[in-house]
Amino acid sequence: MARLLFPEDFHWGAATASYQIEGAWNEDGKGESIWDRFTHTPGNVRNGDTGDRACDSYHRFDEDVALLRNMNLQSYRFSIAWPRIQPTGKGAANAKGLDYYGRLVDALLDAGIRPFPTLYHWDLPQPLEDAGGWPHRDLAGRFGDYAEIVTRSLGDRVSDWMILNEPNVFTACGYLLGIHAPGRRSLSDFLRAVHTVNLAHGDAFRAMKAVRSDLRIGTAFNFTPCEPHRDSDADAEAAERWHAFVNESFLRPALRGAYPGFFRDGSAPLEALAVEEGDAERMRAPLDFVGVNLYTRTIIQDVPEDDGLGARPALPFGGDEGPKTDFGWEVWPDALRTMLVRISSDYERPEIEITENGCSYGDRPGPDGRVRDARRVEFYRSYLEAVHRAIQAGADVRGYHAWSLLDNFEWGEGYEQRFGLVWVDFETGERTPKDSARWLGQTAAENGFEV
Repeated sequence: MARLLFPEDFHWGAATASYQIEGAWNEDGKGESIWDRFTHTPGNVRNGDTGDRACDSYHRFDEDVALLRNMNLQSYRFSIAWPRIQPTGKGAANAKGLDYYGRLVDALLDAGIRPFPTLYHWDLPQPLEDAGGWPHRDLAGRFGDYAEIVTRSLGDRVSDWMILNEPNVFTACGYLLGIHAPGRRSLSDFLRAVHTVNLAHGDAFRAMKAVRSDLRIGTAFNFTPCEPHRDSDADAEAAERWHAFVNESFLRPALRGAYPGFFRDGSAPLEALAVEEGDAERMRAPLDFVGVNLYTRTIIQDVPEDDGLGARPALPFGGDEGPKTDFGWEVWPDALRTMLVRISSDYERPEIEITENGCSYGDRPGPDGRVRDARRVEFYRSYLEAVHRAIQAGADVRGYHAWSLLDNFEWGEGYEQRFGLVWVDFETGERTPKDSARWLGQTAAENGFEV
């Protein structure tokens, strides 16, 4: 047996998101979000599920903090619901919303756990969507105002922040594919949303640094290594185009002030993105760290036909060599090593926090109440081995956050998919740590594990 040890001061943590766990959807002055509207519209979510109650963490966050402490975790990634802070997306702050997050932060600090908040994990105030949503350029400035309010309220106690969660997902799924809130299906809306989000990213970064220049600020990007389907130049080139489109459409504007070229000729659709003079500098956000969300890899096949965007053309699909989670995603640990090494190589070895990595398995409590989720334990073991290999290869990885602390509302899948380290009975709210919670807790306590 050998022991894999992680760097000193490595952050072991777990992640959640406001809409997925908080509930209390219309309490204490909170405004309606696009996910409130989307889930209350029949046919949008499996089984008609909503996040109205979810895990009830708005009322039970002390239990969640206790779970983290009992698992020896030192970092908690959570998100702040914009409609709790500004119910209509603009104007004065809602004091009760700020108070809730202040109490959560204080509870974490009292437990010796780093608060690690995300400003935006998809719950846009519905009035801003009614006014045009992310495709509307004015929303970037609104987001900067919101970022300033939250930073002024919590910046004296919270040093490490994320601005956005997975901008490539909420723009594509919400405005192009229509499978997430707000449910639009428009190529034009999608491209304009991409650019507004990039502007908002830069505006928020500057607003936060203006409040406190010593803050450590990043964003949680969703990454997937793109591998060619066949051993051919066409598929290899298509994989690089897809990498640019999926992995760099938000990272490169932040760190380099430019869009990656994902057309066949190496260009980007600047006119369709509605880029204006001066936007390159406005998009720039010299992040203090890069947050990496990663679940699996993507296989890419070249498609010679134009897709209407003129960008790909490529056909992405999941791998099928490894075992599958209950969500149907391939378990492929080397995807994480590959992505960490590539980011390190392409962007001059930035600090990295793994802000999400996890798996969905439906293992239930047995007659003795214990949840024996051996597949999840093996998933974490194998992906953490991949992280260790990436660190040995030179990646500057500072932390790892399992998705998720709790079984929760899983967007369009409702409550069908369970990603949690902790089993949640959605009828009673009762929380039961799974075997994976005990394994990760021991790993955190020992800063490593045996292989």
